[in-house]
Amino acid sequence: MKLPPHRLLLAAILLLRCAMCTFSAKNCPNCGTTPVPYPFSTAPACGDPQYKIRCNSGTLLFDTLNSSYPVMSINPSIQRLVIQPASLLPNTCVTSDYIYEGISLNESLPFNITSDNTIMFLNCTESLLRSPLNCTSTSLCHVYVNSTKGEAPCQAAPICCTFRAGGSSTAHRIMVRDTGCRAYTSFVDLDSVLPVDKWSNPGLAIEWVLPQEPVCGSQADCDGNSTCGPAANLSGVRRCYCTGGLHWDPIQGICAHDATCQNDGSCGGSTKTALIAGTSLVIIQDG
Repeated sequence: MKLPPHRLLLAAILLLRCAMCTFSAKNCPNCGTTPVPYPFSTAPACGDPQYKIRCNSGTLLFDTLNSSYPVMSINPSIQRLVIQPASLLPNTCVTSDYIYEGISLNESLPFNITSDNTIMFLNCTESLLRSPLNCTSTSLCHVYVNSTKGEAPCQAAPICCTFRAGGSSTAHRIMVRDTGCRAYTSFVDLDSVLPVDKWSNPGLAIEWVLPQEPVCGSQADCDGNSTCGPAANLSGVRRCYCTGGLHWDPIQGICAHDATCQNDGSCGGSTKTALIAGTSLVIIQDG
């Protein structure tokens, strides 16, 4: 039976994508209806164990040293995930992770807090007035607290401070404590010109280092397009290295064919297009 033209085109596209790459790392199954992109690992047999997150009853959770936070979105193309910050305890200006002194990332893992975050410390002591943070009466945190979207219990706490995260002191930690501030919130890619009711929901952006090739114990752990060999920088560690004509794509976790052109000849001309594979953004929807 002769296929209609649109089906032939679809089949050609699928064959082209398969010709471009072959998987050399196992992706984890969905968490409920949410995809788990590489390199994240929700089980020992999938993803990269250095990038462990948890799937709990269909919800993705990111574990810190002392607590867990729901994952709001994951964007593999820019190596960024966004977690939901702790909420306030009822009728207080104290965040629920106050007992853990806020967020603390494991510095031995490939994650850090990014400079995309605007952090607002709330319910602060006078000691913060001597800090380099913006704790003035015109600080953006006051605009937020006094808005309809703000935290009403924090209006009675007169000192708050605003800063952009990502420096050495905040690359792995957002600290709350009695001698500083007892609450915080965070906004990703905040446009301070917008009115507060146009701001996005609170979130904390965390980025990850691109993963290396998968660790292997023997050739049986690798597919036919990669070879288990000793890692150059770690004694006793072996990884699945892509064979000739292929290169490791750390975003998708595949051995991808080296770039070719749709037309014969080199890729230097403006009419010749290199073939590349796409990536996707994973958004976690509430409910």
